[in-house]
This record gives sequence, structure tokens and C-alpha cells, in this order.
Amino acid sequence: MEKWLLYSEIHRLKQKGFSISNISKKVGLSRNTIYKYLEMNPMEVADWMAATKVRNKKLDPYQDIILNWLREYPDMSSAQVEDWLKERFGKEKIQVGEATVRRFVRDLREKYHIPKVTTPRVYEAIP
Repeated sequence: MEKWLLYSEIHRLKQKGFSISNISKKVGLSRNTIYKYLEMNPMEVADWMAATKVRNKKLDPYQDIILNWLREYPDMSSAQVEDWLKERFGKEKIQVGEATVRRFVRDLREKYHIPKVTTPRVYEAIP
């Protein structure tokens, strides 16, 4: 959901009397994030949204490589992307968390319309 819509929805739910915990469950954000949204005014939200659009990501320099991998191997997981990056460039150079890689890969898949291909595991019971 877009941040502006989240902001509006959180304030709407709060005005209707929902607790922070219930709002958190409804919109899928942590309670701390709900508090942050409630403390912001519309101008602060607009400034914050503008700042996040131009922010550089740690994995931006590797975008082309990751994109090629995802196109060639659409079933590739973000954990595998992280492993391949660390093998190719070294653990010292690639210092990002799992969640960072997961979000970056998810965003690339959405932006370039590369669906995650999953192959269900076929097995049968052995007597």
C-alpha cells in the first residue's frame, strides 16, 4: 500500500477508536511504525515520502547483476542472491542483512515483472 494511503488509513482507524495494536494488525505494520505515522502531520509525510524516493540503496551498484540472475533463473530466492553476491564480491564488500536483500529482490521482481517461479516438490511415501 502506498505510504500516503497508509497514513490516511491509520488516522482514519485511530479516529474510529481502534487501538494501536488493532491498527497494527489491520495494516500489517509494527506498533512503533503506527506511532510514528500518528505523530506526523501531512507536510512531514510528504517530505518523508519525497526523501525515500531519491534514497540510494546499498544494493543499487549490483542491480544489473541481480537483474540478470533473476531473468536467467526466475526461481532464484533472495537468500541465493545474497550468497552469490558474497561469493562473487566477498563478504567484506557485501554487508547487508537478509531483509535488505529480500526487499531489493522483491522490488526488482515487481518493477521488471519477473514472477517468482516455484516448482512444487513432488514426493511420495515409502512403505
